[in-house]
Amino acid sequence: MAEVHVIGQIIGATGFSESSLFCKWGIHTGASWKLLSGVREGQTQVDTPQIGDMAYWSHPIDLHFAIKGLQGWPRLHLQVWSQDSFGRCQLAGYGFCHVPSSPGTHQLDCPTWRPLGSWREQLARAFVGGGPQLLHADTIYSGADRYRLHTAAGGTVHLGIGLLLRHFDRYGVEC
Repeated sequence: MAEVHVIGQIIGATGFSESSLFCKWGIHTGASWKLLSGVREGQTQVDTPQIGDMAYWSHPIDLHFAIKGLQGWPRLHLQVWSQDSFGRCQLAGYGFCHVPSSPGTHQLDCPTWRPLGSWREQLARAFVGGGPQLLHADTIYSGADRYRLHTAAGGTVHLGIGLLLRHFDRYGVEC
């Protein structure tokens, strides 16, 4: 079988109005992809930027896949959360990006968004915290349901990804 190595890091985030940010991440693949080593999901530490508006996480990603077909190329989904002084967490943004398909190093910028909800939910978010969240995580990258949502733009998550492809030439795929 052909193999794909995804090695890199979630560098950090910019452009969020909240501080004390952390990121929950996961990778989704098709049925013909088998994870040989690494973990499919994780969470960064909380960072409260002191200077500037960049939250630095430098959270490692190291995945090794064996694949039978190219369908279901990996997608990285992200949820950025903020934590207040009482330790309560609220959603700051959802985002996703496709893992690049060419070998080498890549710098990715993943824009995020969050659902707005009704005016009552927006008012509650401002004073009490919380706010609307998606019931199904796959809505993040499926355009069929997402276009009906009222959303607000969040910030941008910055990633550095290195991709290694192995044995693709044996199966007639040119890299």
